Amino acid sequence: MTAEIRELQQAFTDAELHADTDRLETLLADDFISIGERGYLLDKRQWIGRHADFGYLALETTELDIRRYDRAAIVRCLQHSRATWRGEVMELSVRLGQVWVELPAGWRLAGIQFSSLEPA
Repeated sequence: MTAEIRELQQAFTDAELHADTDRLETLLADDFISIGERGYLLDKRQWIGRHADFGYLALETTELDIRRYDRAAIVRCLQHSRATWRGEVMELSVRLGQVWVELPAGWRLAGIQFSSLEPA
C-alpha cells in the first residue's frame, strides 16, 4: 500500500539530486510549499528555480516512515546532504516531512518541511 508513495519519494529524491526540473514540475502540486530549516517559504516556481544556484553533490535518505491516509500520505525521514549554493559547499542533516496528496492527475507532493539536526 505504501510502495507507490515510496517510489514517488525516491523519484523526488532522484530528481532533486540530478536537478531534473522537468520531473520536479510533474511531481510537485501546483500549490506546493516548502518550509526551510530556518522558516523560509518557497512555492513551486521558487523551489524548481533554486536549482540555478543550488546543486546536490550527495543526498542520502534514511529512517523512512510512510503513513497513508485515503488520498494523502505523510513521509518522515532523515536526510543528509552535501550541496553547493552559489559556489559554496555546504553539508546539512535534517529531519524531513513531506505531504503527498492524490489529485485527479495522480499523486503530487504538496508540502515539505525541514528541521535542522544538531551535528553529531
